[in-house]
Amino acid sequence: MHSQGDCHVRKLFALTALAALSFALMPTAASAQTFEKKNYTYSEWTKGRFSEAVTLIGPGKMIFLAGVGAEDENGKGGDILHKGDFTAQCKYAFEKIKRALDKNGAALGDIVKMVTYLTDVRYQPDFGKCRQDTFGTTPMPAHTLLIINQVAWPGMLVEVDVTAAVPLK
Repeated sequence: MHSQGDCHVRKLFALTALAALSFALMPTAASAQTFEKKNYTYSEWTKGRFSEAVTLIGPGKMIFLAGVGAEDENGKGGDILHKGDFTAQCKYAFEKIKRALDKNGAALGDIVKMVTYLTDVRYQPDFGKCRQDTFGTTPMPAHTLLIINQVAWPGMLVEVDVTAAVPLK
């Protein structure tokens, strides 16, 4: 049988331990509430073209956009706009990306990784200009460019996968 004094000592010990644990975890909890995205470009030739690394710290929401191309948003599957016009398809794809990001509380500056698929290596300079015109002074995300035989639908010349991250609200 325990005395009332023993019970009070155990309660005091438990409260002291809880307070100490709370105090020890407070800096971790406070720092976990912040969200930070940083872009890094290490090689001189990559500056302005893409980030070689993007880091995320803190709680956030990840947004993954499936391959976006010149599919007509109001048409049926396989309806491609601007057939044969790479620049128009590229601009249209980036407009769709901006709209999809906006619907999810994000913008171009929240993109952390992009993978672009081109059907012809000769489109690479045009893609670079299209992307630069789209992003302007916004830091470029980490980016991979691939040349493949065909994307989702015949007539599509470019397709872009996007991963973005925003802080939790």
